[in-house]
Amino acid sequence: MSHTPPRIHTARADLDRIEERIRILHDEAHVRVTLDSGARIEGIVAVRPTVETFRDAAGDEGHNALLRLDDLAAPDVPHFIWVGDIETIERIDSA
Repeated sequence: MSHTPPRIHTARADLDRIEERIRILHDEAHVRVTLDSGARIEGIVAVRPTVETFRDAAGDEGHNALLRLDDLAAPDVPHFIWVGDIETIERIDSA
């Protein structure tokens, strides 16, 4: 499955922020994330995301990371979330 981030990040501060969030997202952790849009999503981290390089529609290169959260109520319906869009992460417990 191909994913293209809605935005890429190039500033060191943005990359540090993404890396800081990734350190919190341990495999199989139960978390609730709040996105910069205000949406809140809860689930189990399928696997810790990694920073990847992407190109936007204009061909500019930057970075982001894709988080897969498995929904507790419907585990067969994963949520894919761009780590660069996460405002806060609340650890609920480990799965």
